[in-house]
Amino acid sequence: MSTHPKTFKNARLILADDVLDGSLTVDDAGLISEVGSPTETEGHDCEGDYLLPGLVELHTDHLETHYAPRPKVRWNAVSAVQAHDAQIACSGITTVFDALRVGMDEDADLRYPDMRALADAIETGQRENRLRADHFIHLRCEVSAPDVLDAFKVFEDDDSIRLISLMDHTPGQRQFVSLDAYKIYYQGKKGFTDAQMEEFIQKRQQRASGIAPANRKKLSEIAGERGIAIASHDDATVAHVDEAVGLNTKIAEFPTTLEAAKASHEAGMAVLMGAPNVVRGGSHSGNISARELAEAGVLDVLSSDYVPISLLQAAFQLAEEIEAISLPKAVATVTSTPANAIGLTDRGMITPGRRADLIQVKMVGAIPVVRGVWREGKRVA
Repeated sequence: MSTHPKTFKNARLILADDVLDGSLTVDDAGLISEVGSPTETEGHDCEGDYLLPGLVELHTDHLETHYAPRPKVRWNAVSAVQAHDAQIACSGITTVFDALRVGMDEDADLRYPDMRALADAIETGQRENRLRADHFIHLRCEVSAPDVLDAFKVFEDDDSIRLISLMDHTPGQRQFVSLDAYKIYYQGKKGFTDAQMEEFIQKRQQRASGIAPANRKKLSEIAGERGIAIASHDDATVAHVDEAVGLNTKIAEFPTTLEAAKASHEAGMAVLMGAPNVVRGGSHSGNISARELAEAGVLDVLSSDYVPISLLQAAFQLAEEIEAISLPKAVATVTSTPANAIGLTDRGMITPGRRADLIQVKMVGAIPVVRGVWREGKRVA
């Protein structure tokens, strides 16, 4: 079998609006040159498996688990990126936006020098051709953190930054509108007594009220000046969405209510939800499920978030479980729609002229199996 085939035959090609039994040809530049009917020419035999575009992942913080596999343990950053990249690629993801934190809790295990080290390792991996997938950087900016602007300056000359999300995890709003849910999460994580938990909540709320709005505005201004796309995060109300629209936001990450998701979708933002939410059947934090948004017609993009393989599994699961979502439409949530939302219009579809970022997938029961991954026509997994 050729490592870099020019023809893929005997495939079930998942196109923009159809599934076609046929073949695909790749030119010397790594672009799709022809999509057509079955052919008997030599080439890579897909054996009747699906052939679909390489997946596009906009928000995964999975890299941190390789860099800090245990409390106080730091792995070599380049090695950690390579391990992360291998899992990403073998999950069918050929374009990934690695999410790095900017703005930390005072007791956070990782600090922004760690984030800079990881960014350097990603860029080294790209430059030295160590990586299988195409990597960009997504900065997760916690606007309620006092150090968020100082931390952002560490990345001020970095052209790999293509996306920022403006997050606010202050208790009592957005993701944590339920204080009970917030208490369960943080008391379990930090071992607080009830009195310590109440003090912690009050401190967070007071701190955020004084700095979060100004930080949100400043970060959006910097992103606009540098041509970096902006994502909102955990919007819960129409007022949150209106604020996001005013900041020229392109992507609405993880809206927590149907009201916010509908308003974001109607405003032209791509609504992004977690693929683990689809696979598990609901949100781990008790907010609205991705399935509810899909059934309402306002789910545009899926993200693997913390489980890379969930991206592919969730796409096939949506097509299987929701009558109004065809397989091509489900696949678009993890390929063409995220690519277009971030301005990467050279990939994400099986059509002549697009990059030959491709994955071969076999369904075994309800779980998809990735049998081959190609980036720009070259096999990477």
